[in-house]
Amino acid sequence: MPALRTEAPVFVLDLGDDENRFSPSWLETAHSLLDTVVAHPDPAVLVTTGSGKFYSNGLDLEWLTAHSDQAGKYVADVHELLARVLTLGVHTVAAINGHAFGAGAMLAMAHDFRVMRADRGYFCFPEADINIPFTPGMAALIQGKLTPAAAVASMTTGRRFGGTDARDLGLVDAVAEESALLEYAADVVRPLAGKDRGTLTAIKTTMFTPAVTALRSE
Repeated sequence: MPALRTEAPVFVLDLGDDENRFSPSWLETAHSLLDTVVAHPDPAVLVTTGSGKFYSNGLDLEWLTAHSDQAGKYVADVHELLARVLTLGVHTVAAINGHAFGAGAMLAMAHDFRVMRADRGYFCFPEADINIPFTPGMAALIQGKLTPAAAVASMTTGRRFGGTDARDLGLVDAVAEESALLEYAADVVRPLAGKDRGTLTAIKTTMFTPAVTALRSE
């Protein structure tokens, strides 16, 4: 389950040490920890990462299969997490420590910045291979962050991108060695702590209006 630690002004949200799939309880915990960051009265920035082989494998398909009658609410809850991170009132960076697949990769994409481990892990949107089309909100999120060419290359192929290839395509901003990943990511956002949160949220919401609207209206 997610856990939060801080070395002011940097909050580190550890997504967990397994596949970090978005079960309902995982989503609830993640939102609660984001509440803590947002409520913090002093300057803050957010780094998210995993502590095992995965950053996140995204949707909890096993839970979803067993609770198909709750599919609509579940997808809406996932959309809300993506929209919230996309518009969060502090600067955010995903320190992608391992595999980021599907909605896990979308969560990374919702951050302001992305740093990926150079030597291990894949960044992948597998939807074309697992026959699960992107929702309009998910598509708008990805397309709001990527060039058209990068969106086509990543969204329609199911290709798995290692760190260097992901950087070269523009899926992530930088790569770092495993031992330096977390500190590298923290250094990206640490100088940005202290921005007015209402202003920052408004700017992000305006920048990504199509994605925010689609995510919160489905």
